[in-house]
Amino acid sequence: MRSEVASKAGFSEIRYAQCWEDADILLDALNIQPGDTCLSIASAGDNTLAILSKNPGRVIALDLSPAQLACLELRVAAYRKLEHVELLEVIGSRPSDQRRELYKRCRSELSVDAQTFWDSHASDIDNGIGCAGKFERYFQLFRNWVLPLIHSKSRINKLIQAKSLDERRMFYSQHWDTWRWRLLFRLFFSRTVMGRMGRDPSFFKYVEGTVADRILARTRYALTELDTNDNPYLQWILTGQHKTALPYALRPENFDAIRVNLDRLEWHCCSIEDFLDELGDNAINKYNLSDIFEYMSEENYVRLLERVVRSGQTNGRLAYWNMLAERHRPESMAELLHPLNDLAQRLHQQDKAFFYSAFVVEEIR
Repeated sequence: MRSEVASKAGFSEIRYAQCWEDADILLDALNIQPGDTCLSIASAGDNTLAILSKNPGRVIALDLSPAQLACLELRVAAYRKLEHVELLEVIGSRPSDQRRELYKRCRSELSVDAQTFWDSHASDIDNGIGCAGKFERYFQLFRNWVLPLIHSKSRINKLIQAKSLDERRMFYSQHWDTWRWRLLFRLFFSRTVMGRMGRDPSFFKYVEGTVADRILARTRYALTELDTNDNPYLQWILTGQHKTALPYALRPENFDAIRVNLDRLEWHCCSIEDFLDELGDNAINKYNLSDIFEYMSEENYVRLLERVVRSGQTNGRLAYWNMLAERHRPESMAELLHPLNDLAQRLHQQDKAFFYSAFVVEEIR
């Protein structure tokens, strides 16, 4: 089975230097049991590593991009060779003037290809590897050039301070939601600007409607209904660091649980279509499918979903996100796959990576 997305975009650069999907809701959705075999879209590696904390038997990470797998591989090396606080420095979550030395301690754990890749990206090491992607540079432009035209640093800091629900709603309406905020947000997060500078124009092929307005509505939800003091994704976008909150895989209480299970992780540079064709049927218990269906036609989505089900075990689960293109199990697959809509909607309301329009959880019959 051919991969549609493989022919659409380039994969030589780091597109995502962090996983911009909330591992907390992912793990709740998948309900991973000890010994499970899990398949995970690698991206930068954070959520794949988060899965290890649940003591699975095997975790298979896939990506079409060698650069993305280099991100995962360096994270694995950092968990092996560094202490928790040093890991945060390498990522960029915390300030550091020793990232080059920390990288040298990790380098021997890398494959030759990963060594070559990171040796040629010294500036990304110096800045923190969590800053190294096209998507992160897009947010950096917003943070450094657009946001200062809208709000002061003191107001930004007030936004992410701990507040009650009523206080967050009041702060947003009275201090944050200005005409300048709405105008510049819509311009910067438009289909054109995001496609050129943040993601890839081809990723919007199957998107209908106004992109910026939909993201603005989700952002409003995150700044009011969710705790801004406990949102690492929001804090990175606004400040370039994780101020008072960390993603699941970077929290100190999960560090040892991930490190002890690193030998259960494998990664492959290939499409999920090719891998499942080679793997065979009834092999996977849990799938983290990221938002891969966003980038393919409805026809190819259904075809791949059927292949995912064949390679999955009965009562296995798959979780994935819709950002702008709607993808849910079609009625034609009702006998194969059961949507866990109540669970998915409840978790989506908690999703700290707030720009997704839907979170989907489905169970194999």
